[in-house]
Amino acid sequence: MSKGITIALDAMGGDFGPEVVIPAAVSVLAQHPEVTLLLVGDKTLLSAGLEAAGASNNPGLKIHHASQQVEMDELPSSALRNKKDSSMRVALNLVKEGTADACVSAGNTGALMATSRFVLKMLPGITRPAICTALPSTKTHTWMLDLGANVECDAEHLFQFALMGSVLAAAVDGNKRPTIGVLNIGEEEIKGNEQVKEAARLISESDLNYKGYAEGDDIYKGDFDVIVCDGFVGNIALKTSEGVAKMIAGFIRKEFTRNPLTKLSALLAMPVLKAFRRSIDPRRYNGASLLGLRGIVIKSHGGADALAFGNAIKVAVLEVREGVPHRISDYLQTYQENRKVI
Repeated sequence: MSKGITIALDAMGGDFGPEVVIPAAVSVLAQHPEVTLLLVGDKTLLSAGLEAAGASNNPGLKIHHASQQVEMDELPSSALRNKKDSSMRVALNLVKEGTADACVSAGNTGALMATSRFVLKMLPGITRPAICTALPSTKTHTWMLDLGANVECDAEHLFQFALMGSVLAAAVDGNKRPTIGVLNIGEEEIKGNEQVKEAARLISESDLNYKGYAEGDDIYKGDFDVIVCDGFVGNIALKTSEGVAKMIAGFIRKEFTRNPLTKLSALLAMPVLKAFRRSIDPRRYNGASLLGLRGIVIKSHGGADALAFGNAIKVAVLEVREGVPHRISDYLQTYQENRKVI
């Protein structure tokens, strides 16, 4: 097992800050004692939180003071200009200087994206970062990107997303040839706008394992390992899916509590309901990768609880072990060299 992994946690970010980050960190270290977690934020608050959690003497937990924090509704430009000692900025600086191997934050997405790009810079050959996460499917899961970092993308951007998503899937899942689909309004080649058609051509002409166009319902079928789209479409698809999941859960809860008979039915069905809830529990899939940066940055949902934030930390640990940024850089370099030869 790999040793010496250090993860910087933006302990002040998100809706709950230390209230969630500290118990999540304690839980992760119980499973991964080889990891060191740097809690970045207000030293006084974090010290008190560790003491309350009985974790003051945990050797895997260290505090790195930061005097500011980025608000959830703060403009990215303001965070960049005025919050140079924010927990988010300091955590990213720790990655840049090599003190930490990755950063995890539940903070303001726009600020995290802008600050990450400013501090860490882009990998050579990658022009824009993309938000990527695994979504549950009927088989295992499907990696999808971009989920909101880039509203407008051209075909070359989508190709870069496909490359990064493929490398991530290969590294994390051990899948040597992940199948790739481009999200479209139909499977037929004549459908879609020029941007999507050109992206499909670029991907199909590379050595990536392109399988064709994917429609919206393919996201959860599991027939594609990676699905590529621009951030505008991806974010709407993600938020729509979250809304549908909440609606289904609400309907089930309502029907099973309608009367004494349905309540009895709920008790009988409880094992199935628990298994179903676990299989679609968004907390299990928390932790989106900001791909394309010269460092590993994981975005946790702002409203994540300790279980969800802990899973985001585990995503960071896994990506560090697999050297995801280096794999992306190596793959892109090889692709570009082959492109020149052709």
